[in-house]
Amino acid sequence: MGPHPAVADVRRAVRLSLADLEPGDLVLAACSGGADSLALAAGLAFAAPRAGLRAGLLTVDHGLQSGSARQAAEVAGLPLGLDPVEVLTVTVGTSGGPENAAREARYAALSEAAGRLGAAAVLLGHTRDDQAETVLLRLARGSGTRSLAGMPARTGIYRRPLLELGRGTTVAACAALGLVPWEDPHNLDGRYARVRVRTRLLPALEDELGPGVAEALARTAGLCRDDADALDAWAEEAYGRAVAGERDPAAGKRDPVAGERDPAAGDRGPAAGDCALSDIPKGVALAVPVLEGLPAAVRRRVLRRAAITAGAPPGALSAWHILQVERLVTAWRGQRSVGVPGGIGAVRRCGTLIFVADPPRGDDGDPDSRPLP
Repeated sequence: MGPHPAVADVRRAVRLSLADLEPGDLVLAACSGGADSLALAAGLAFAAPRAGLRAGLLTVDHGLQSGSARQAAEVAGLPLGLDPVEVLTVTVGTSGGPENAAREARYAALSEAAGRLGAAAVLLGHTRDDQAETVLLRLARGSGTRSLAGMPARTGIYRRPLLELGRGTTVAACAALGLVPWEDPHNLDGRYARVRVRTRLLPALEDELGPGVAEALARTAGLCRDDADALDAWAEEAYGRAVAGERDPAAGKRDPVAGERDPAAGDRGPAAGDCALSDIPKGVALAVPVLEGLPAAVRRRVLRRAAITAGAPPGALSAWHILQVERLVTAWRGQRSVGVPGGIGAVRRCGTLIFVADPPRGDDGDPDSRPLP
């Protein structure tokens, strides 16, 4: 008699996730003791030796509640046959809120341990339900296609084998294997947005719309990911063209603004004055004519990449910031610099959009980052 269907599903998902690894590679399961990661760790313990792989376990003690060290020790002591097994103790800060701070501390610890142990992959227990929650949370924030693509099956060293499986499958797998999951009290704390989505919003949607909402949202994430991948590839090519052609063929003339005639048409007014770039520090420069010829979705990706390359922190760079910078291309009225996070400014001059760490100053000595008209 074969394994329980849920156990077989988990083992199959893990096996497929490991298919490209070499014999002898070390794979680590990140396990909190919850049903998802516990089923994942058990699946890895079964699949890894059959593929000639070494398998270990990492569990993180966030220190956020009484007894967390004891719980982490219990997870580390599970008789799954995994080795090495480590408890990673972290200090959770406050930046970005408690959920974000805990996540940042957790991933930093996992990455450090994986590098130190020479792991080829770290498996995470995110399921289809987690994917649906992620899509809803990002949809509520007005995110773009890339964000609505949800969590990818792979991100660098991290792999998510269970994204095609529902939480019910992992719970059933644990029950069939005689494993008792630990329920993190934070998973029931309604102060957290993800908990409210999980315990209130998704059930309400299924009550009103019928079953299958989580599956549909996960499919939507996959479709968005395909679209985002295509747009990213287009933007990569466009970024190269914009950087290579960073000077307008009419360089040396000031960018005309609304109400002024094109200097090439014989305008002898101020728009025909010399164009100077000497007061602008060296930065990431993009050709405005290239940007003007791009669809908005591609242009915004190019602008985002340029801002990040210049030093803007990706996590702080919002769609609103990019839209403000984009107006230097699509609604040019002679504005000065537009500020984005990280002390970076975008300034348009001589047919060029330049992202710099020290943008030109206005008369009051400050970058002009006022809302554009």
